[in-house]
Amino acid sequence: MAETFIKKELEKKKAKERREKAEKMQQRKLNNNKGKSLDEMMAYLDENGNLSSRPPDLRNRIEIDPADIIIGAAPKGREHDTQRTGFVLSFDEAKGYGFISDSQSKESIFVHSNNTSQLLKKGNKVSYELQKGPKGYNAVNVQVLRQ
Repeated sequence: MAETFIKKELEKKKAKERREKAEKMQQRKLNNNKGKSLDEMMAYLDENGNLSSRPPDLRNRIEIDPADIIIGAAPKGREHDTQRTGFVLSFDEAKGYGFISDSQSKESIFVHSNNTSQLLKKGNKVSYELQKGPKGYNAVNVQVLRQ
C-alpha cells in the first residue's frame, strides 16, 4: 500500500514533536531544583530592595521600634492649635456659607452663617476655631477682626 505525501509529512511532523517533547523533558530533569539544598534555592533582598543570592550583612542592621511606625496619613497637629486666623475667600449671603483661607496653612476652611456672629464679606480678616466636620474641618466661633 502506497503512502501519500500528506501522510508522510504528518508522520515526520509527529516524530519531530515527540523528539522535541523528549528533549524538553530531559532538560527539565537536568535543571530541576530537587536535591538542591535550601541555601542554593534561597533568594535575599538587599537594603535597596533588589534580589540577591547573598544573605544581608547583619553588622549594618538598624533596629526599628514597631511603635515608631505610623500607618496612614500623618496627623497635622490641629488638636492643640484650634484658634486660627485667616481671610474670607468667598461668602454667599443667599446660601449662607463660604470659605476662609487659613493664614498659616493656606487651606480653604468651610464656614457656615450659623457659626458667625457678624456678616462676612470677601477680604475680611477673621479669627475662628477649627472643628472636625463630616467632610473636613469647619470654622466655628468666627469673629471679624478687620473689615
